Amino acid sequence: MTKRIAVIGGGIAGLSAGIYGRLAGFDVDVFEKHVVAGGECTGWDRRGCHIDNCIHWLTGSRPGSGLHEVWRTVGAIDEDTAYAPDDKFFTARLGDERATLWHDLDRTERELVALSPADAGEVRKLIEHVRYAQCCDIPADKPMDMMGLLDYLKLGMRMRSMPKVMKAYGNLSVGELAQRFESPLLQMLIGDYMPKEYAAYALIVSYATMASGNGQVPLGGSRAMAQRMVGRLEELGGRLHLGCAVQRVLCEDGRAVGVALEGGEEVRADAVIFSADMSLLYGGLIDEALMPESWREAYAQRDRYPVISAVQAAFLVDEGLVEPGITLMACDPIPIGETTVSRVSARLYDHEPSWAPAGKSLVQMTASQSDAGYEWWSSLVQEEYEAEKARVAQAFADALIALRPEVEPSLELLDCWTPLTYERYCGAYHGSYMGFMTVPGVKPVDCPGTVKGLDGLYLAGQWVTSPGGLPIAVTSGKFAIQRLVKALGA
Repeated sequence: MTKRIAVIGGGIAGLSAGIYGRLAGFDVDVFEKHVVAGGECTGWDRRGCHIDNCIHWLTGSRPGSGLHEVWRTVGAIDEDTAYAPDDKFFTARLGDERATLWHDLDRTERELVALSPADAGEVRKLIEHVRYAQCCDIPADKPMDMMGLLDYLKLGMRMRSMPKVMKAYGNLSVGELAQRFESPLLQMLIGDYMPKEYAAYALIVSYATMASGNGQVPLGGSRAMAQRMVGRLEELGGRLHLGCAVQRVLCEDGRAVGVALEGGEEVRADAVIFSADMSLLYGGLIDEALMPESWREAYAQRDRYPVISAVQAAFLVDEGLVEPGITLMACDPIPIGETTVSRVSARLYDHEPSWAPAGKSLVQMTASQSDAGYEWWSSLVQEEYEAEKARVAQAFADALIALRPEVEPSLELLDCWTPLTYERYCGAYHGSYMGFMTVPGVKPVDCPGTVKGLDGLYLAGQWVTSPGGLPIAVTSGKFAIQRLVKALGA
């Protein structure tokens, strides 16, 4: 008789698990509490406009890698997928000066050296190691715990230049790397795109992904990509249950045997795959005593295991007035709780003309938020919360106007959202849209993909491997099925 699996969470990891489950011959039910699948890979509509919430770049968009094949298998992309035209990672603006990380590394090196000859040595070293990091490959064939000697040898060959990157930058944070440069603009370019606590190699690998052509943005955006995966799941015969929250995992004799839904219905299954935020799993779906000590420590040590979120606002503006792509800009100080923001980014979505009325473009403004930011937003009563959102959105507008005064007459606020938005709609821990940050000198949280003391429960989602994100989510769904198949001896 066909084995049945229940998947908790219809985000990218849950959809991936459902698709690979069907391909492995399982009967699949995916339960998603929201009315739309995709989790944090989503978008929403406001006044005839579409706001995208997720994809900054899709690692694995270039053919030839295992990750690309995973995206193809789950239906997220295919041979006909079109990508947004882009030639840069982002641009930093400080006063009248500007610096850009172009996809063309030679151009980047040439321009940054000309901009700050005193930093020529550090610039050339950085670009050299970005080239090395282009070999970085996310394991997508099987999880590390299922690899044999030959698998490790192949992975080592693919990643043969990464030890050079780790030797040069492995013990540095983004903030510490920025201080190696004398130019204030280059310090901003290197140190302010990501939170300063992030490991420097995370920035280097991200830039290498873009420069190698392996980090493109599929046209149609995040929600459209998630819906393609929904179509793939249903085409294979999997069942997706929207607006269907799971209240707890059913357990008998130390084994997961199904799920109990909020309405009271119980769904029996031969195995359960949890593919949502880990704080939800140990926060009531199963006994908290089953939480591994490493996870308990991570939740307790907020300074060593920080998370990242954001406060964002979307605006309409007349087309042609805002620079394409992402622009990181200095701004007048914006108090947000006990912290002050002096850098914000603006991203223009002119490559998606259907997302705004004719003659208009959508621009999205972002300021990073930490655990402290989440705590502050959480402390506000509803009236205060709405007032603070309006204040921050106006500060974003002022920053854009200061950079480009000509936008002021046409600038129109569409929406503003905070870490609490991610928590409310996605159950995201502290509003995080990634997993725990990769911080130098801190061992990542160990997550083997199963729960000790509870058989039949498999873990997927971006929290299983730092720093999270879409590649971890989609591969973790595949890996959960591989572990299940191995456990069953199939």
